Amino acid sequence: MQVIRALGGQGRSGYSKLNRFEKTSNPYAVIMGKKCFYTGKKSQKGNRVQTRGKKKYLGGVGTKVTGITRRKFKPNLQTVRAVVDGEVKRITVSTQAIRMGLVEKPVVSKPFELPKDKG
Repeated sequence: MQVIRALGGQGRSGYSKLNRFEKTSNPYAVIMGKKCFYTGKKSQKGNRVQTRGKKKYLGGVGTKVTGITRRKFKPNLQTVRAVVDGEVKRITVSTQAIRMGLVEKPVVSKPFELPKDKG
């Protein structure tokens, strides 16, 4: 039983976890986590620190830590259509990568127009 789980196993949907992207009807489905395509930014773990008391510079005796819990710092990721290796694909990129100009947007061609008659 443990060997099957290590290889992916069967989920609730009935598809194995290894090839769930092959059986989807979405042509944009790519095996990719929540990570920036260009910068590699992904979520990081950290602490949420709760304090109480008045700060010393405000005339108090100082703040005390009353609780520390784990939390996630998530980057601002956006799904965009971009040109990757000469092909238009949907990729997940950080807003920092967009602002740095790393994302090349596809050129939208003009729609077909009939020639105008001169007369």
